[in-house]
Amino acid sequence: MSEQAKFNELQQKAIAISNEVKKVIIGKDDIIDRLLISFLARGHVLLDDIPGVGKTTMALAFSRAMNLNHQRLQFTPDVLPTDVTGFSVYNKDTDSFTYKPGAAICNLFLADEINRTSSKTQSALLEVMEEGKVTVDGVTRELPKPYIVIATQNPIGSIGTQMLPESQLDRFMVKVSMGYPDVDSEYEILKGKQNRNPLEDVKEVASASDIVEMQQMAEQVFVSDTNYHYIAELAEATRNNDMLELGMSPRGSISTARLARAYAFVKGRNYVIPDDIAAVFGDAASHRVILSPKARVNGTTVEAVLNSILQTVPVPKIEG
Repeated sequence: MSEQAKFNELQQKAIAISNEVKKVIIGKDDIIDRLLISFLARGHVLLDDIPGVGKTTMALAFSRAMNLNHQRLQFTPDVLPTDVTGFSVYNKDTDSFTYKPGAAICNLFLADEINRTSSKTQSALLEVMEEGKVTVDGVTRELPKPYIVIATQNPIGSIGTQMLPESQLDRFMVKVSMGYPDVDSEYEILKGKQNRNPLEDVKEVASASDIVEMQQMAEQVFVSDTNYHYIAELAEATRNNDMLELGMSPRGSISTARLARAYAFVKGRNYVIPDDIAAVFGDAASHRVILSPKARVNGTTVEAVLNSILQTVPVPKIEG
C-alpha cells in the first residue's frame, strides 16, 4: 500500500471514530471533533463542566469506537497516589513483592472530578501523563500505547472542589466545556435513552495500533517555517496583551503546532495552513492564560481576548 493510500485509509478511520461517538453524544459534534484531534496529537484533555452533561459517556464512547482498554477512577479526597500508579505487595509464597497496577494503567483513563482530590494525587496522575511511564519502588514501567487521559472537573465553587494550579493545567493539551444541550438535542437524548443504552450502538471502527499509526501520521504533517512563525507571533501576542496577566507558555505553542498537524490530518491534508492554526489556537491557549484585573472588571472573557488576538496578528499567505 502506498503512503498516500495509507494516509487516506487512516484519515477515514479517524472520521469513522468521530461518527460513532456522535451516535451517543447528541448536538456536540464540534466538541467530539476537538477531542479526537487532541488524541491524535498525543494530548490529554480536561473537560471542565457541570455534572450530568455526558462527560463520562463521551469517554466510554471513544474507548468503544477505538477498541481501547479503559479504566475510570472517581477522584475523592481519600484517593491515594498509589490508587493511580499502583503499588507493590509482599507475596509470602514467592518471598517477593508483586506489582499491582493502578487505575491509570490502561489505554484510555477517565479521571473523574480530578479537582476533588488531594494535590498529591493530582500530581501523581500528571506525572504519569507527562512521562508516559510509572515508577513504583524504583521500577519503571512503560504505559501501553496509545495512552490517553480524559480528566473531568466541576466548575470552581462547586462543593468540595479546589482549583488546579497553572502548572498542572499546562499539562493538558486542551480544556473544553460541553455545556447544556439545546432543546432539540435534549429531546433526542431522552428518546435515545428509552429502554436501551445508546453506548450499545457504538461500533469498533479502529484499533489501538490504528490510533498509534494515526498519531505517527499526524506527526509527519508538514508545517512551514512561515506557519511556525505565525504560532510564535500568536503566543507572543498573549504575553503582551493588557487584558492578560499570564500569557501562553512555550508548551502551549508546541501544543498548538501538534494540534494543527492533527487537524490538517483529519481534514485530509499532509500540510498545515494558517486556518488550521487558527482553528486550534483557542483550545491550546484558553487554559494557559489568565485574565488581568482590568479584563475581569470589564467583564471580558478569555475567548474574546483570544479571538481579538487572532484578528490582529497578521495571517501569513499560503505559499505556492
